[in-house]
Amino acid sequence: MLVARELTKEYQSGVQPLVVLRDVSFEIPQGSFVSIVGPSGSGKTTLLGLLAGLDTPTRGSVSLDGTDMGTLSEDRRAELRGEKVGFVFQSFQLIPTLTALENVQVPLELAGRTPVREAMQRARELLQRVGLGDRTHHFPQQLSGGEQQRVALARAFVNTPRILFADEPTGNLDGATGERIVELLEELNRERGCTIVLVTHDSTLAARTQRTIRLRDGIVVEDTRNQAAKQETATP
Repeated sequence: MLVARELTKEYQSGVQPLVVLRDVSFEIPQGSFVSIVGPSGSGKTTLLGLLAGLDTPTRGSVSLDGTDMGTLSEDRRAELRGEKVGFVFQSFQLIPTLTALENVQVPLELAGRTPVREAMQRARELLQRVGLGDRTHHFPQQLSGGEQQRVALARAFVNTPRILFADEPTGNLDGATGERIVELLEELNRERGCTIVLVTHDSTLAARTQRTIRLRDGIVVEDTRNQAAKQETATP
C-alpha cells in the first residue's frame, strides 16, 4: 500500500540546509495499522505529510497503492487523495463557515459519487459515533478543541479511505472519548481493511498498533512489531 524510498526533506536555513528527514525507507502492506513515534522535532509530522502527498521530498520517493507520487502533478495528487486517502490534521483544518455536519460531508461532495441524502446520512451517523450527534448544526467556533478534533476524525472516515493518516488523533481528547476514537480506528482497520498510519506521543495508543516506527533526528532508529500483533498472530 505504501512504499517510502530514501525520503529526505531539507529546508534552507540561512546558508546551511536544515535536514528534517534523512534517507527514510520502509514498506507498509495493505491493511496494516502503524504508529510513528519520536520526540518533538524528530520529523514525524513532516514524514506523514510526505507519505500522504501533501508535500514533496527533496530526494527520494513515495509510492501509494502502486502509484509513484513523484510522477503526478499537484492536481492529480489531490485527486488521488480524494479517491483513496483520509487525513486527520493536528490543527483540524475545519471550514469555519460550514457546520459540523457539512464539514463531514465535504469529501463525499468533492468526490461527487454519493447522492446528497446518502452523504448527509453517512455524515450524521459518523458524528453520532464520535459522540457529537447533538452538535451536528454547530459551527467550528462553537465547538471545543476536542469536539473539533472529533469532527475532523469523522470527516476522515466518511469516504471509507483505503489509507488513513492521522496526526495525534487523540491528542486533545479526554480518556473516554480517546478510547472511542481508538476503537473506531481499530474497527476501520479490522473490518474494512483500511491501512492506518498515525503519529502519536501516546505510548498506550502506539502499543495498540501492529507496528511502531521510531524516528530520532530525522532518521528511523527502530522499526518493531508490537506485542499485541504478535499475540494476535499466535492465536489459533
